[in-house]
Amino acid sequence: MALDGIVIRAVTHELQSCVGARIHKIQQPGDRELVLHIRGGGTNGKLLISANPTYPRLHWTRQTFVNPLEAPMFCMLLRKHCEGGWIESIRQVGNERIVHFNIRQRDELGDLSLKTIVVELMGRHSNIILLNPATGTIHDGIHHVTPAISSYRVVLPGARYIAPPDQGKTDPLTVDSERSFAACLKPLAENGDMPAERMLVAAFSGFSPLIAREIAHRAGVAPGEPAAPERLWPAFARMLEDIRMHRYEPVIVDAEGGKSVFSAIALTHAEGRRETYASISECLEAYYGDKAERDAVKQRAADLIRFIQNEKAKNEKKIEKLQETLEEAKDADKYRIIGELITAYMHQIRQGDSRAELINYYDEEQRPVVIELDPQLTPSENAQRYFRRYAKHRNSLAVVTGQIERTREEIEYLAALLQQLDTASLADIEEIREELVEQGYIRDRGKRGPKRKKPARPALLCYTSSEGATIYVGKNNTQNEYLTNRLASPGDTWLHTKDIPGSHVVIRGDGFGETTLEEAAMLAAYYSQARESSRVPVDYTLIRHVRKPNGAKPGFVIYDNQKTLFVTPDEQRIRSLPSVIRA
Repeated sequence: MALDGIVIRAVTHELQSCVGARIHKIQQPGDRELVLHIRGGGTNGKLLISANPTYPRLHWTRQTFVNPLEAPMFCMLLRKHCEGGWIESIRQVGNERIVHFNIRQRDELGDLSLKTIVVELMGRHSNIILLNPATGTIHDGIHHVTPAISSYRVVLPGARYIAPPDQGKTDPLTVDSERSFAACLKPLAENGDMPAERMLVAAFSGFSPLIAREIAHRAGVAPGEPAAPERLWPAFARMLEDIRMHRYEPVIVDAEGGKSVFSAIALTHAEGRRETYASISECLEAYYGDKAERDAVKQRAADLIRFIQNEKAKNEKKIEKLQETLEEAKDADKYRIIGELITAYMHQIRQGDSRAELINYYDEEQRPVVIELDPQLTPSENAQRYFRRYAKHRNSLAVVTGQIERTREEIEYLAALLQQLDTASLADIEEIREELVEQGYIRDRGKRGPKRKKPARPALLCYTSSEGATIYVGKNNTQNEYLTNRLASPGDTWLHTKDIPGSHVVIRGDGFGETTLEEAAMLAAYYSQARESSRVPVDYTLIRHVRKPNGAKPGFVIYDNQKTLFVTPDEQRIRSLPSVIRA
């Protein structure tokens, strides 16, 4: 990752189309995320501003966000001061990861007022601050910084805004000659053994190690090798000229080992599969994808995941004990035979005997068998004891078999919930939590006050195939049940991974070809436990052949007249399919 000053410069340049447009709506879907709906002047889109400590970013987005029922206080404050206002200017501070949005709005009295939204994208120190530029006073910040957190500055309502501390580096965009470039590097070059890339990062603001390595590579300097300023200058000058003229080449490079990097400029030194983009926003959207949401989902669902994993482990141990009981029960005839032998040879046994050696007339070779006895019981009582044991084991066979079957269904249900949480959105998590409450697994955490009304129909993920067919995907049991049992028509095509926990997928209508069927099967495999596998078996049949047994767990169905496809999930192909959330 390299969200450096150069990327922010590219983003700021791209956002100049917002100048003169109005902020139509402001939402705060997460603790440190804002979404500004901007319209006017030929611009109509959603601007994501995130001060997430792990994934800070700023770019246009097409993502769909789930907003809280009640807007947070910071969001309400921004709506009061900025919603309906027009963007007067957007500027980057130096070459740093700081952007100022100047917003002019008419207040309740009709007077014009100017406010500044300061976006600081600096890792764990990231913040979004609303201030009055006339007085330099902070109205509020999305993240409060108290004196206990920082001795340099505070971010609290009423405090004076102090910019992040200056690092004493030179803005590379102000360097216009080899002489000034050498002067910037001279104090560091005197050391003689500092690698070129470290020297560039230490001297210039907004330079990430990735950019520094690229300059060194273009200058013919090997990684970790020191270099004189005159050797680096030509590559530095060419790159900075492109940056000054806003000639960007957004790219993502997926290196071996799963590590990927992005940049606003071409990366000639990075090895791996590369994807170029028409705009920096598209690049950032593709890079971050659902990384931030996945982290938020993991945090929000952590307690559910632990609970379900514990329940699954308990049931797996229960299966082991039931299997042991079943093995014992299979020996029921042994106890019947012992009881009959005791009865047949009762005249040879006396009360007080702890064992008896008797001829087993059931054995073809008539071999003797040693039988353990309770010396406190009479021979007749010992025989009855073995007959009771026989009856108990015989009766338990049916009971234990039924318990094993129910426990396996429970394990499958819990495994399906874990798979659903693995691909869940924030909204999906709440539906899964409500399902667990309804099924009696967990208590309702409901707070006092008006109860949240459950929507009549859950929101479903809807794709459009390459042939224009509509494909619905249920991502949890609530959605699966609604999709399969209520929304779908008898003639629609239903798909599900064969014997693997996953989503219900439905193709609406019958006017589609093999391509749509393959894409729907790929979606079924992708939204399943086998999403990382190849040649995943996917069953498909008509909805009329799918039914839910009485008393079955949520999302469980049986089906017949199915055929099976084998597909390998292709994330790039899936992402290329248009998708929306439909309620």
